[in-house]
Amino acid sequence: MLISKGRKMMHKLILVTILLAFNANLSVGQNAPSFSAAPKYFLDIQTGYADYFSISASGTIADFTYDVPLAIKFGMSYNFRNAGDPWAARKIFINDNTDGDPEKSGHSFDFRLDFAYPINIFPVRRTYLYAGPRLSFYTATFEFVGGNEFFDIQSTQFGLGTGLETHLGISQNLSFVISGAFDYFFDSEIGGHDTFYNPDGTDISGRLDYTYDDADEAIDQPNYVVRLMVGLSFSL
Repeated sequence: MLISKGRKMMHKLILVTILLAFNANLSVGQNAPSFSAAPKYFLDIQTGYADYFSISASGTIADFTYDVPLAIKFGMSYNFRNAGDPWAARKIFINDNTDGDPEKSGHSFDFRLDFAYPINIFPVRRTYLYAGPRLSFYTATFEFVGGNEFFDIQSTQFGLGTGLETHLGISQNLSFVISGAFDYFFDSEIGGHDTFYNPDGTDISGRLDYTYDDADEAIDQPNYVVRLMVGLSFSL
């Protein structure tokens, strides 16, 4: 008799335990956070100083993973630059003529890929520390008016950069952006008019005893670049 009652009591305890466990699992499932990312997209337009005047546009995808609060930004910049020394450029790349009045202009296109991570060093909701690779296409244009001389000197450089960017909210889908960055570009081939100088000394049709260092000094290709930019960020 006692054994029968004990068995019935045990069955009741097991049934109650199963019901409690089922209810607990149901409650946890209802209250558990959703493990699906909700990506956000932004379009930024900025202008400012990058050795000279610069304007840039970039697209950003943020919150694309729930494990790491990482954002990826891809951008392009157009930068006005000093072309360099026209007389030195003429001697190093073209000829030893001394006639004509020199005119010059320079610019570069930069492509930028950054990985951005949110930080909290400022009392601002969206501040990012970012870093990534760079690719620069630089052109210096020289013309000697009256000397019948016109030529371009170009270089393509890889680089690395890092910076800090802060967003100040204006509306739900618009913010004001302040960005400061530092870029470093590696030495690369400089050439034009069939004459090219390389950092390793493998020059092509180099003139006289000129070297890569002479060409680099004559042409103001990017090296160390400090960027101070402001602009707007649009939430898409």
